[in-house]
Amino acid sequence: MKKISVALIALVLVASVASPVFAAPYPTKPLEIIAPANPGGGFDALARAINRALEVEKLYGQPMSVVNKPGGGGAVGFAYMQMKAKDDYEMIVFSPPLIIGNINGTFSTGKYTELVPIAQLITDYQVFLVKADSPYKTFKDLIDAVKKDPQAIKFAGGSAAGNMDHLAFCKVAKAAGIDPAKLVYVAFSGGGEAMTTLLGGNVSFVSTGVGEALGQLQAGTVRALAVTSATRRTGVLANVPTVKESGINATYEVWRGVFGAPGMTKAAQDYWVKTLKKMTTTATWKDSLEKMQWVDAYTDSAAFTKFLADEYKSYETLMKDLGLAK
Repeated sequence: MKKISVALIALVLVASVASPVFAAPYPTKPLEIIAPANPGGGFDALARAINRALEVEKLYGQPMSVVNKPGGGGAVGFAYMQMKAKDDYEMIVFSPPLIIGNINGTFSTGKYTELVPIAQLITDYQVFLVKADSPYKTFKDLIDAVKKDPQAIKFAGGSAAGNMDHLAFCKVAKAAGIDPAKLVYVAFSGGGEAMTTLLGGNVSFVSTGVGEALGQLQAGTVRALAVTSATRRTGVLANVPTVKESGINATYEVWRGVFGAPGMTKAAQDYWVKTLKKMTTTATWKDSLEKMQWVDAYTDSAAFTKFLADEYKSYETLMKDLGLAK
């Protein structure tokens, strides 16, 4: 009996050593969704809309939080994600500043291709806003004033000079025959701060995303003179003319998507491609689209990766034309 018992114990020990220890399937930890700007802007709104949809629809079984990392037109958030390399529980929302920052030298710590594209989610557009009591009643009024004296008409945005809010009006101004280099832009680290300076009378107008402007538009404290979409929008923007309607042949699209940290595992990436696609079909997500006036633009990881490469080429051409590429 002793010999048999010893043999059995030895066999069990050998089996336990030889047997592989299987890791628990993803996910098993809390998730951080990074918004690379202050609260109140488009990045923050999208991050919180994702958090809300995942939570309400019970699509992620672990705790979640939105973390704001403002600064440098998204450079601080980008650097934070680099620090979190190979962490499957970090995601960041980004838009054109991810591309722009690589071209203008703002993102000096690495390439946008280091992040892992998961999905493009929405398309937004820019609006050009004035205070409710502004003397500029139409977009043509504003453009005429800028043409007359570009230095006298200051405008603000929630991103760094040479970034999205700045570039959107630069593109329109150039199409209107105005030298973009003569424009006076006041940069802030979030759309909320830009709006505050407009309401304080410190700038003539603000260039910002539609989603960031809705609260003030609905409150009646600001007026939208033009939107950069190809055709008129609906809802609160139904009566806002496009830039094209004002006689200027220009549009500007603001895509927004989700990225994983450098080195995100294939298992985590596949999980989020599947989960975010499911999220976009839910009532909670569709409610956010309607409230924020966002356009559904979901594409998966492969399509998003190709789209980003095309965007890089397009922005590089635009920014070289404007003298903003480094």
